Amino acid sequence: MKRIGILSDTHGYWDDRFALYLKDCDEIWHAGDIGDYDIVMRLEGICPVRAVCGNIDSGTVRRRCPELLIFEVEGVKVLMTHIGGYPGKWRPGMKKLLRDEGIRLMIDGHSHILKVMYDSELGVLHINPGAAGQQGWHKTRTLVLLTIDGSDMRDCEVIELH
Repeated sequence: MKRIGILSDTHGYWDDRFALYLKDCDEIWHAGDIGDYDIVMRLEGICPVRAVCGNIDSGTVRRRCPELLIFEVEGVKVLMTHIGGYPGKWRPGMKKLLRDEGIRLMIDGHSHILKVMYDSELGVLHINPGAAGQQGWHKTRTLVLLTIDGSDMRDCEVIELH
């Protein structure tokens, strides 16, 4: 069983409450628009981090973080990218990739819109944790906590940072 902290779109902004809310996580996943690699290093001070680059990322972030990650956690195949779309509005080629790779959990960011949706056609849980940074049009900063226990994904919790 693993507890995962999921965030996106920090745009170089660090909030000390990240450490508070993510302290009991086994892994942290950052779905792009990190903004400054220092954010990844600070998150690594909490627990292991998996991160992808986003459309605003450059330099060290782009060199160290791929655009797309596919990996397994607790037997669940995960795809993480910054711009992926969502059920019913996947970006071009994403639906085929999800199907071909047998993905069961898809994480992305970019929109700054919190979404937790299930695609029953593909059998994929999609999570966009919204935006954890201050830059952008969103009014509430968010991050998501999720438990993965074998094939069971549960205890999805949205944290609002006011």
